Amino acid sequence: MSEVIKKATRDGYGEGLLELGKINDKVIVMDADLAGATKTGVFKKEYPDRFYNAGIAEGNLMSVAAGLSLTGYTVFASSFAMFAAGRAFEQIRNSIGYPHLNVKIAATHGGISVGEDGASHQCCEDIALMRTIPGMTIINPADAVEAKAAVLAAAEYEGPCYLRFGRLAVPQIFDEAAYKFEWGKGAQLTEGTDVAIVATGLMVNEALIAAEELKAEGISARVINIHTIKPLDEEIILKAAKDCGCVVTAEEHNIIGGLGGAVSELLSEKLPTPIKRVGVNDTFGRSGPAQELLHLYGLDAAHIKEAVKEVMSR
Repeated sequence: MSEVIKKATRDGYGEGLLELGKINDKVIVMDADLAGATKTGVFKKEYPDRFYNAGIAEGNLMSVAAGLSLTGYTVFASSFAMFAAGRAFEQIRNSIGYPHLNVKIAATHGGISVGEDGASHQCCEDIALMRTIPGMTIINPADAVEAKAAVLAAAEYEGPCYLRFGRLAVPQIFDEAAYKFEWGKGAQLTEGTDVAIVATGLMVNEALIAAEELKAEGISARVINIHTIKPLDEEIILKAAKDCGCVVTAEEHNIIGGLGGAVSELLSEKLPTPIKRVGVNDTFGRSGPAQELLHLYGLDAAHIKEAVKEVMSR
């Protein structure tokens, strides 16, 4: 058996920036004094004349990024998700979202898996916040391969994007040589007709584990990877709901306002379907090892399996 490769999606972000630096001299990277943690430091080392540190002043970071974008640059503005989406929400909404500027907000350390940094840094509300901004695209990759591809795709897209990356090293799902990032498109990863598991971020791997274990119990689960939460790939979700008859969503985010909310809204309007949301159950996090926290808050394959059996029983 080949060894499982594990890498954080924030590493894929850094690799994507390095590649962009080589092929696009109109890319600028900005950070809020966290270049080592966000992995923008690799870009800074190679292209110091195109890197700017705004310091611990996220509102100013977003405002300067907006200004630079108006001069023709594609700007990647980075900080932890809690400070990018939370502290700088007003500047993102008014200075980037409202004028629909070409700024890519690259937020690392999203979700509960920030671990020992504790509740103040574990942002499980950022996707919900960004979903409320008209015209904002939201991307949440499942592994480092998808993260790198998402960065390259975001640079080609004209308009604001929120890219969410994690701190925890996660298993590689996709083959880098074969993977193709499709803008705004979900992807079916397994065949299944009993239940559709719609997952995003690190929960995609947990969904695949759950599907394999459910298969041994005679339950056929269709796993859908949603890397673009807004705009949502309605077609693939509606088809899965129609074919399977029930849906489970899985995300490392509050169940309010994230992927589960988006899928629930879609189904309630277009195809009422039994649904169960797996995510952080409207609570704050706590300090602790990342893997233990994921289990404690129900963000693992075991809890996805429980959700599947619950929703199928309706």
